[in-house]
Amino acid sequence: HIYQNSWFHYAKVYAALAGCIGFMMIKYKWGKLGRAHWFRAWPFVIVAINILIAVGSDFESAYHFFALGETTWVTSEGATQLAGWNNVFNGIAGIINIFCMTGWWSVYASKDEADMLWPDMTWVYIIAYDIWNFCYTYNCLPHHAWYCGLALLLAPTVANFFWNKGGWIQNRAYTLAIWCMFAQVFPAFQEKSVFVTHSTLNPTTATVVSVMALVANVAAIVYIVYRAKKLGVNPYKQDVFKGTRDWEQATARREPAENDPALQA
Repeated sequence: HIYQNSWFHYAKVYAALAGCIGFMMIKYKWGKLGRAHWFRAWPFVIVAINILIAVGSDFESAYHFFALGETTWVTSEGATQLAGWNNVFNGIAGIINIFCMTGWWSVYASKDEADMLWPDMTWVYIIAYDIWNFCYTYNCLPHHAWYCGLALLLAPTVANFFWNKGGWIQNRAYTLAIWCMFAQVFPAFQEKSVFVTHSTLNPTTATVVSVMALVANVAAIVYIVYRAKKLGVNPYKQDVFKGTRDWEQATARREPAENDPALQA
């Protein structure tokens, strides 16, 4: 039998869906929430929750190593995971990644309402997130690592780098939610079909990738602190990447302030 019954998959599918709904509320200015300035922090909140879900999964695997002495263990879904310091390194990287999100309330609809924009979420955050998230799937979803660990991450990243500046988090949420729902309904696609992928479960590779994730996120937070001090701003209340090419291109796509009810005092 093939199924997805772990706490992680249920938490992830509903968290991703909640993100998508909130993003649409902001983009289309639905109801009081969609028009409220304080609700512009919803993308930060829901992304932080999604990251913490994965961090919890990494630490769950670490528990099997440190408390139970298992270097590998089999989940309720029949997936074999490596357990060890790789989970600790990547779990810490995920926590740091939460604090790499800046300009929490600087979230807008695009002029054509095609996208929800977060201009301060530039390549600095995206690269750090992608490395961390790929490492998470390599650690804890090894049989999904090709799909949700590489292809799914590349889709919004490529769009943001070439034609959809500022829309990365929206596209990340949409593609993630679609994948999670598909994987729940058709688990055999990635586990028993001709499309299945197999991890080598190589502890050296897992450790190297986890260290890379930690280094990337430490570098990102250090750079954010540097820019915040340079501009003299609070990195969470204000934009720290203002003036950079990505920020300027994303901001140029937002609707005029006079048309945004959340910016009206």
